[in-house]
Amino acid sequence: IIIGRTNMSEFAYSGLGVNPHYGTPANPWDRATGRVPGGSSSGAAVSVADGMAFAAIGSDTGGSCRIPAAFCGIVGFKPTQSRVPRAGVLPLSHTLDTVGPLGASVACCGTLLDVLADSVSAPQPVQSLSGLRLGVPRNVVLDGLEPHVAESFEDALRTLSANGASIEEFDFPLLDQLGPLSAKGGLSAAESFAWHRRRGFPATSGEYDHRVAFRIAKGAEQSAADYLDLLDTRQRLIAANSSEGSPYAALLFPTTPIVAPARSAVAEDAEFYRLNGLALRNPAIVNLLDGCAISIPCQREGTAPVGLMIMGGTGQDERLLGIAAAIEAAIAH
Repeated sequence: IIIGRTNMSEFAYSGLGVNPHYGTPANPWDRATGRVPGGSSSGAAVSVADGMAFAAIGSDTGGSCRIPAAFCGIVGFKPTQSRVPRAGVLPLSHTLDTVGPLGASVACCGTLLDVLADSVSAPQPVQSLSGLRLGVPRNVVLDGLEPHVAESFEDALRTLSANGASIEEFDFPLLDQLGPLSAKGGLSAAESFAWHRRRGFPATSGEYDHRVAFRIAKGAEQSAADYLDLLDTRQRLIAANSSEGSPYAALLFPTTPIVAPARSAVAEDAEFYRLNGLALRNPAIVNLLDGCAISIPCQREGTAPVGLMIMGGTGQDERLLGIAAAIEAAIAH
């Protein structure tokens, strides 16, 4: 039963969850400081973290289910894009948009996923982490981690190793090729500009959150050739990733390299864009490669929420949920 609608980033276009028109939902952690909840599905995460709902529905174009889950200390799942129908969803980027669940646990997300996908499936259970090969990319995703994020991530890896998992660091050169896909605003800017232009943008841009309008307007800087090149490059990288295969059951890395910033820290545009880019950096990899991923809390009790992201390939949703449930149980103990 849907009990209500939650506030969020305007047009789902932010990884921080700020909304100047209707208010920014308050992150339940460290209310005294006042921290951003993560976006774009900000109110969705807050409603679960605060116990107002068992689970919530979000959209994930570059991390919008997983970032608020990581910042608020809950679980957020981005399924394979084709898993959940997108009919009726206001588009940000039709190439990347995915509908997913946020919940208090991996099991909660799995249950809501079945409702959203109108299917009955079960996670492929992993009885033991013993011998499970889990890969940790060394490049890109570990750059510039805040100390608390790095410590929480290393704690999680040690716990999984102690439970028998085989944790292997490796170089993942393909990640270095994803950066150019965000040039000139990437697919999100091009596709959102096309949608908003049909509704009067940029003449109506004064009615928008100016930070959202700025990002949408970047789509006008792209030519048709630029856009087609982005699509071609993405498909080439997806094919390369698929053909190379992976010796690992899943990949592990921090959901975001930062903890939830204070709302006061994002008051200035320059710092907003910097922190927004950091929040989106790791989660967006999964959307660009058409994979599935889940963020689960991995911080020690009483400390700032930190998300551990577990990534699988296209169509590996049930397998990933089974692995995530086993990891969640190990970390919980």
